[in-house]
Amino acid sequence: MNSLKLQQMLQQFFLEDIGERDVTTETIFPSDQQATGVFLIKEDGVFSGRDVLVTGYRLLDPSIAVTLYKRDGELVKKGEIVAEVSGPIAPLLTGERVILNLMQRMSGIATLTHRAVTILNSNHTRICDTRKTTPGLRMLEKYAVTCGGGYNHRFGLYDAVMIKDNHIAFCGSIIKAVEVARARLGHMVKIEVETETKEQVIEAVEAGADVIMFDNRTPEEIKAFVELVPPSIITEASGGITLENLAQYGDTGVDYISLGTLTHSAKALDISFNIKGWK
Repeated sequence: MNSLKLQQMLQQFFLEDIGERDVTTETIFPSDQQATGVFLIKEDGVFSGRDVLVTGYRLLDPSIAVTLYKRDGELVKKGEIVAEVSGPIAPLLTGERVILNLMQRMSGIATLTHRAVTILNSNHTRICDTRKTTPGLRMLEKYAVTCGGGYNHRFGLYDAVMIKDNHIAFCGSIIKAVEVARARLGHMVKIEVETETKEQVIEAVEAGADVIMFDNRTPEEIKAFVELVPPSIITEASGGITLENLAQYGDTGVDYISLGTLTHSAKALDISFNIKGWK
């Protein structure tokens, strides 16, 4: 995770929440009040968000001591403490909501991803995410996917070509679309082609695509399509795949299954922050 970008994100999030000041904390507590608090797991899952916690409190007050008990990607149980923080009460409470919101969101994504990987139960096929992320949180959400045992697809429109039906229609064929893209790009940029039929798969192979996606195909169709693709070309399945039917795709031989649900439908993992002592 890019630490500089994380700092910039957190500064923006704190500014949104705190504004000019935390009027409640400033009103209730003496300015020199010290305290210790803990972040408590309230349901089983996979933890993600250590850097958010450490960086967030460092930005608010470098004197805050952070003790971490869990690693990103580690399975956590209800009742376990993931971290303890000690220092001035004002920044401890002022930063609580932003830090909790992000850790809960990231841990929820990591937990859902771990569940998907477990359901798929494949030694070959990998689970990956999509661009269906929350605007502004993509770096954190994609990192959370890796904490759950998943892999990242492209991070944005800028780092890979994905040729879909509209691009193909405009160029006239898959071969022409790939040819146009290759002529205008450097050799480091991969080209993926979305396909729906056997004929399109064969054409994408002939065009020399780096990745071929099978869009909205059944497990049986994907298994047949994979046989048409040489090992040098990466295969991906996407569309119509849910946690309920995911297990059916475990032996199709496809290299990746991309799931938008990992980020757009993940439920936040329940984590609380509690003050356990005053100094």
